[in-house]
Formats: sequence, C-alpha cells, structure tokens
Amino acid sequence: MSRTDSPISSQDAGPSRRGLLKAVGGVSAALAVGASASALAVGASASALTGGTASAAPATFTHPGMLHAYGELNRAKVYVAAGKEPWLSGWNRLVANAHSASSWTPNPQATVIRGGTGENYGTLYNDIHAAYQNALRWKIGGTTANADTAVKILNAWSAKLTTVTGNADRFLAAGIYGYQFANAAELMRGYSGFDLDRFKTMMLDVFYPLNNDFLLNHNTACITNYWANWDLCTMNSILAIGILCDDPAKYDQAVTYFKNGAGNGSVTHAIPFVYADQGLAQYQESGRDQGHTMMGMGQLATFCEMAWSQGDDLYGYDNNRVMKCAQYIAKYNLGQDVPFTTYTWGTGQSCSQQSQTVIATDSRGQLRPVWDILYYHYAKRRGLSVPYIQAMAESVRPEGGGGDYGSTSGGFDQLGFGTLMYAK
Repeated sequence: MSRTDSPISSQDAGPSRRGLLKAVGGVSAALAVGASASALAVGASASALTGGTASAAPATFTHPGMLHAYGELNRAKVYVAAGKEPWLSGWNRLVANAHSASSWTPNPQATVIRGGTGENYGTLYNDIHAAYQNALRWKIGGTTANADTAVKILNAWSAKLTTVTGNADRFLAAGIYGYQFANAAELMRGYSGFDLDRFKTMMLDVFYPLNNDFLLNHNTACITNYWANWDLCTMNSILAIGILCDDPAKYDQAVTYFKNGAGNGSVTHAIPFVYADQGLAQYQESGRDQGHTMMGMGQLATFCEMAWSQGDDLYGYDNNRVMKCAQYIAKYNLGQDVPFTTYTWGTGQSCSQQSQTVIATDSRGQLRPVWDILYYHYAKRRGLSVPYIQAMAESVRPEGGGGDYGSTSGGFDQLGFGTLMYAK
C-alpha cells in the first residue's frame, strides 16, 4: 500500500472545459440527448477535454449555471416526456414529494436562528426545498403553477429575511441554505414576477457576510477545529452567490479556496490521504461518522458540478482526487474494508491535539442522495470505471430530495434528485 499526500502541482490540475465550451457551440444540445465526451471531442482538440489548468472566473457567466445547466434540464425534460427510465422514476419521486406541490405556502421569517435559543431554521430549509422542487417541476414539466409557487417563495423570503444568527451553527445555516437558495433562484432567473435583484441583495447582505467571515476567521477557533463540511458548505454558498450575482471575485474566492485554502474545505485538507495503488482517498471526517462523511461527499460533488457548469473541471483536479474519495467512502459503506491513516488535528482556540486512529462505523451504510451526480459524471461523462460509486448509486436510485430522508435538518442537507437530473 502506498500513500501520497504531497502538495498539488500545476500539472495535476484537472481539465478545463472553458475552451471546449467556447469552441463547440453544440455542447449543450449534445448533452441534452446524452452525447458522450468522446463524441463531443469531434471538431475540438482532445486536450481541451483532458488537459489544461482551470482558469479564473468566466468573463461571462453561463445561466442557468449551477447544479443544473441547460443540457441537464433539457435532457430531463425530453426523456420524462418520452417516459424513459430512469428519468421517469426520478420524476415520479419528485412529484410525490409534498414540497413540490404548487399549493405550498411559504413561511418567511425576518430572523432565522440555527443553534441556541429560539431555533426556527426549519422554516427556511423547508421553504427552500419547496422553491427548488417547484422550480424543477416548472423546468421539466412546464407547469406554470409550480413556477408561480417557486417565485412566491423566493420573493416572500427576499422581502422579509434580514438576519441569520444563532450559535456557531449560524455559519452552517448560511452555508447550506445559502447555496441551496441560490440554486432555486438560478432556476427561476428571468421568470415573470421574480424579483431577482432583491433576491441578490438578500444573498449579498445576509448570507455572504457570514460565509466570508467563516472562511476568514473560523469563528475565532483553530483553523482545523471545524470539520470539512463547515468549510465546504460555506464555499458552495460563495460559489453559488458568485454565479447568481455574476460576481467573478466571489467565484474566484471559492475556487481558490478549494485549491489552496487553509481550512479543512480545501481539497487536500478535506481529502488528506490518497492511496494511489488502490484508487482510493480518505475523507477528513471518515473517523467521525459516516453520515457526515456522506454529507461531505455531497458537498464536494455540489461544488464540482457548479464549477463544471461554468467551464471548470474540479472533479478531475489533482488527478481525480474527489473521485478517489468517493470510491473510498462508497466502498466502506458497502460493507468492505478500506485503509485508514491516523488523522490528527487541532481543536478549540488553543489547537489542542486530537487523533482518530480507526474509521468510524456510526451510520455506516446510510443512504443519502449524493451518488448519482458522481456516478453519471465519472462513469458517463468521463467514461471511467467507478464500481463502488456505481454500486452505491444503484442502492439509492431513484434519488429523492428534501423531505424524503427524514424531517430533521440532515434530510435536507442535499437538494437531491440526482437520478432525474444527471442520468445519461
């Protein structure tokens, strides 16, 4: 068994898609009918798909351009209408979810509290998932009633929300719900009656300051005190806000942190140990529990997919480091053995040292809707062999979303519906 955890070199950066997206005008249309990466390479250099370094934020952002770009949305629309599987099963899972009903009534709050006295953040995450799911039904099914409901939810919150607060968990709320809210809004961009400008103001004034503060200061704690999920959801929010607001500085802030950040969300800290001979890589929270580990895998996939929609391949960054991590997590949660390297970190404000010497069994085998986004990228877009990711994806498919995995916040950590949106 060999292990590498050496610094990233520029040669290890994954392929940039931006040149390809500019050179091949039919990419979105081809993706919509399930074209392979090799087919897309016709008329474009192979190196555009497989080489080069991810560049800075695009001069012009692609919209929609977060978790769902035009190709994914159009493909789902076409195949659901045709009754094809697995898209139809994914669609039926969406329609069956109560959050996707056009009768949903929003419950906006001026102040959202997560952690401490007066917690009420459930109102926020339930409404976000309702907005997102109604937006998906509009984009795929064409039902204006769902579009109107999504806009009603988004407008109600942007008219009222002024503060996200609580104990340290306020940073989790700002991160998780920040990127999710932005994704719902991105889907409704341009729809009649949606006050996008006011929504952007809310994201910039309420969510981003908390996101930025956490990445800079980590709640005044030791830089390694907070688990990778805290950084990752924060990075997702900043990236999503950058795309929503056409703000290249915020986009670059998030991508730069992914590559070189000091906290546990940067890719070499979130995935500290690579077992090159096994094609596996250990996640930072693997010694904590498997529920949070899968949450982190979902956060990594979300970040990579949003960047992919803007032309940057972070999925392949540092020799497919994220893929190796997903293979590791999937293999262990399928009941198989994986290597584990002792993980040591500093806690609190004094950086008191703690260590984990064995992988955690808590929540082993838990099902979360984080696998199809990874499977369809690596196996279908890239044509790579990912047997453990595939087996995990098959065990969850068709993926649901918020409301399908319990009523507590953990069941709303991912937007879900990967089968519907990413099948190829």
